[in-house]
Amino acid sequence: MSKITLQDLSHSYLQSQNKDEDWAIRNVNIDWQDGGAYALLGPSGCGKTTLLNIISGLINPTKGKILFNDEDITKKNPVERNIAQIFQFPVIYDTMTVFENLAFPLRNRQIPEDEINNKVNEIAEMLELTSTLNNRASGLTADGKQKISLGRGLARSDVNVIMFDEPLTVIDPHLKWILRSKLKELHQKIKRTMIYVTHDQTEALTFADQVVVMHDGQIVQTGTPVELFEKPKHTFVGHFIGSPGMNILSCQINNGSVAINGTKIETSNSKIGASNFSKIELGIRPEFISFDKKGLPVKILNVSNTGKNKIIETESDGGKIKLIIKAGEKVPEGSAFLTFKKDYTYIYGDDWIVEK
Repeated sequence: MSKITLQDLSHSYLQSQNKDEDWAIRNVNIDWQDGGAYALLGPSGCGKTTLLNIISGLINPTKGKILFNDEDITKKNPVERNIAQIFQFPVIYDTMTVFENLAFPLRNRQIPEDEINNKVNEIAEMLELTSTLNNRASGLTADGKQKISLGRGLARSDVNVIMFDEPLTVIDPHLKWILRSKLKELHQKIKRTMIYVTHDQTEALTFADQVVVMHDGQIVQTGTPVELFEKPKHTFVGHFIGSPGMNILSCQINNGSVAINGTKIETSNSKIGASNFSKIELGIRPEFISFDKKGLPVKILNVSNTGKNKIIETESDGGKIKLIIKAGEKVPEGSAFLTFKKDYTYIYGDDWIVEK
């Protein structure tokens, strides 16, 4: 296992770079501790897979360094990095049995057969593959084949890191929860450094201890699932995490106070100083808004009942606002007033949180 450090990492697939959009990833600096469970989360095209392939050695970065346990391995090939990588689509040997597939990486390293038998049976039991060990891999379902891919990555005890590139894409929705739980359980058992790439917030937040959110080739925030939810450092994090996502509203700063078309809003900052931002916005999650007798005036547009809760869509002079209330709570008709929880109400300047 290894601590992984990325220093000033940038990569472009173009020969020359003249603007930010020319970079697939840019200015990435991060430390992943030995034995941790991490997720790279973001939409398609944000640079997640590029970053993963740079760590594994499949791509040489345009700029920057990769260190394993403080050793610079930027120029080393994938074999020298000693990494297990599980891809989006199962990579298996159809003509082999499940046992032979799981044993393959161990036999390549000339591990004694008795050790191979013990390890394969241990991994098969973890992934509930024991009953299929003697079956041809070609006859398995998609989730069974992906379990083999996962098992081959987990079979080796000498790897520096295990990396997963959207490994549950081909899995039926009802089986995804089972495999997500299994991966979390496996990490707690074997304590190896794991990096999980996904565009699915549920996968990232349920698997990882620390989630790295990427947007347009940059890391916009790293934190625990609770930190990302309760205090997004960038409006993209607010939009991308949560269902529905954070409300982002136009606002004004007057003498250090925040207002939406004349209605004063208390925020986590008691005073907001003058700034040279081209855009100032207020962010508040639906979970931290409630109806009140006074506050921000809104019109009720729509009510969606999800069973346990109701999602209310309203409209104010600053834009549309969604809030979540309990299913049994009464919804005002026509118009209403909203109040925001001060400690979860943030100001964003040019999309980044303003903390001073």
